Amino acid sequence: MAEPIRWTEVRVFVPRGWQELVASSMAIGPCTTVSVGNTSVGQEDAPDGFEALRTFVPTDQDTPELREQLQESLASLAKRADVPELEALSVRFHELPPEDYATSWKKSWRPFRVRDLAVVPPWFEGQVRPSDCILHLEPGGAFGSGRHATTRTCLKVLQERMRGSERVLDAGSGSGILSVSAALLGATSVLGFDIDDTGPAYGNQLARNNHVEELCTFRQGGFEVLTPGDGPFEVVLANIYSDVIQAEAENMRERLDSAGWFAFSGCPLHHVEATRVAIVEAGLRIDEERVRGRWMTFVGGMK
Repeated sequence: MAEPIRWTEVRVFVPRGWQELVASSMAIGPCTTVSVGNTSVGQEDAPDGFEALRTFVPTDQDTPELREQLQESLASLAKRADVPELEALSVRFHELPPEDYATSWKKSWRPFRVRDLAVVPPWFEGQVRPSDCILHLEPGGAFGSGRHATTRTCLKVLQERMRGSERVLDAGSGSGILSVSAALLGATSVLGFDIDDTGPAYGNQLARNNHVEELCTFRQGGFEVLTPGDGPFEVVLANIYSDVIQAEAENMRERLDSAGWFAFSGCPLHHVEATRVAIVEAGLRIDEERVRGRWMTFVGGMK
């Protein structure tokens, strides 16, 4: 009988509201799935105001180099995201007794909905509403949980504003959740790009899982990957850091169709004024400002 795989739990206590941002920084190498919630049996609970994030590494891949890479990724996050709350995140490593901890967390993951979009895992066998648009999502650090405030706001805006047959640009597409959702909601084509070198592979996989791969294209890189022939787009989405929105607002305006609309999210509340000014100075019109938790989403069109 084969020896059972041994796993090391990598655990971080994160201030509530920042779970998905931190989870994306934990998705390194073999750490492909990040779960949110209670810690393993026998481990202490998260302090008040915090959530536990866990990922699992086969013990034979739990190397000093991997630990250093994880710690460096989290240590630099507060500066990259300009979020002082994330300074000095403590990473804890704990070897677990034999069990399939890398997948057992699925038992507690629950589907959720954003208006008429039902987000369900591939193993879901329950009932959904006949009118639901279903997004099959393998939750984790790579794909994201889809539960982050900025993602949920963008998903809601997509459902409210899309009429079908739009061309969509998804700047900072990450794992492709917004791109694939736009395709499911009637877009005729979606172009997503992200600086993360794993982005296109995950986006393409998510599109295949939802049978919209012919509608979605994903590129690796920043705004430089856009060509003169890309666009104009009836919808421009950007769920990215607010400093990138500020720097690239004019670039995104140039890609937006004159009758199109945009949704820019990922802006923490303490960056709202600077981001608002950059959007307006780029020649865009802000119609709505939606606050959810610590985050602002700007929705609008051309002036």
